[in-house]
Amino acid sequence: MISIKDVQKVFPSKQGQLKAVDDVNLDIQEGEIFGVIGYSGAGKSTLIRMLNGLELPTSGSVTVAKRVISKIRGSELRKARQEISMIFQHFNLLWSRTVSENIAFPLEIAGVNGPERKKRVNELIKLVGLEGRENAYPSQLSGGQKQRVGIARALANNPKVLLCDEATSALDPQTTDSILDLLVDINKRLGLTIVLITHEMHVIRKICHRVAVMESGRIVELGQVLEVFKNPQQPITKRFVQQVTEPEETKETAEHLLERYPSGLVVQLSFIGDSVEQPLITNLIRQNNVTVNILQGKISQTQSGSYGTLFIHLDGNEEEVHKAVDYIRSQQVGVEVLSNG
Repeated sequence: MISIKDVQKVFPSKQGQLKAVDDVNLDIQEGEIFGVIGYSGAGKSTLIRMLNGLELPTSGSVTVAKRVISKIRGSELRKARQEISMIFQHFNLLWSRTVSENIAFPLEIAGVNGPERKKRVNELIKLVGLEGRENAYPSQLSGGQKQRVGIARALANNPKVLLCDEATSALDPQTTDSILDLLVDINKRLGLTIVLITHEMHVIRKICHRVAVMESGRIVELGQVLEVFKNPQQPITKRFVQQVTEPEETKETAEHLLERYPSGLVVQLSFIGDSVEQPLITNLIRQNNVTVNILQGKISQTQSGSYGTLFIHLDGNEEEVHKAVDYIRSQQVGVEVLSNG
């Protein structure tokens, strides 16, 4: 569906040439929810804007839905953009138009007649859950409702690709989750290919099938979301994964646990996929002469499986405790010993 080959984007600056995107190669499959994550200045916004021709690569090629976006111009590019819609962080709604009129706007530009336009708008209002708000103006809507209008408007012309430029960054966590749930629903119902950029690993974890990690204009890591969670390779990727698996309060908890349990071992366990469902603790107690105290745990869902963390305290004979740790490792569970008594 999307093919990015040897793409570079160079901007002139007072300090010389700035490589915003540096030799990126990427293929995104039809029907995939693909995430690009990176900190500010990583090049992700420039990259996504090249997918609909808002930016042109300095070199390389960008192909979307069999059209070479990096080469076409004029009416051909406008036609291509009807199949490549975009939603934005700050919604970009027309403030003098109602919800229905905002959604209808791209249909007007495309020359769709009145009755057909009205029918399509009503379908989209129902799809995004805005029944009863058809005649409201953007100033009368919450942030989540504004983004739902943006999504409905983006879907008006039945695009093949939906680009999301930090689409949930301006929303509170609960509203973010509802918008992400809506995007997953749209992906499943319509088979829509979704490409999103973000600096929040929670967004990647919740809805993406694959993720590319960008740093200094380059893709430094790429893979299935669950695999990236399981085995992050680059320091930047590890920091992003820790956003979800090791929030600040977890670090504080760990420090507190080390003070509270000076003997034995405090161990952090990491579970991926099927291992989340296994009765690990029950079997651990049955097969090892140790005392096990469950201290804290959390399970997160990704599109391709579960990811969990658990803090436990192991106490008993030193040899038995270390045998217990070896047993846990044999069960394909990640183990990090936080103390040695």
